[in-house]
Amino acid sequence: MIATELVTHTLDLLANVSSIAAEEDPGINTDGILTFFATKIAPILLAALGVIFIGRASKGEISKVLTSSAIAIVGLAFIAGAATMFLLGDYLINLIFE
Repeated sequence: MIATELVTHTLDLLANVSSIAAEEDPGINTDGILTFFATKIAPILLAALGVIFIGRASKGEISKVLTSSAIAIVGLAFIAGAATMFLLGDYLINLIFE
């Protein structure tokens, strides 16, 4: 009697596990990852750059600050360009395949 119930419960458990495994995997939430980086990580990095630039400027290294600022601005432009190309590519794919 106890062995029969144990086997029944085990089979029910295995059926539930197999039905859970058969469901589709939702994948990685890339939008959530991008949002996290854009809202949490990027402002911290920009604040750190600002502190470094202010520290250099107070030492009289204005030319190095201007050079570093220009490099940072060019880097941000490349990032914005990459995001634009990603959105443009997504738009073109949706336009062609719909």
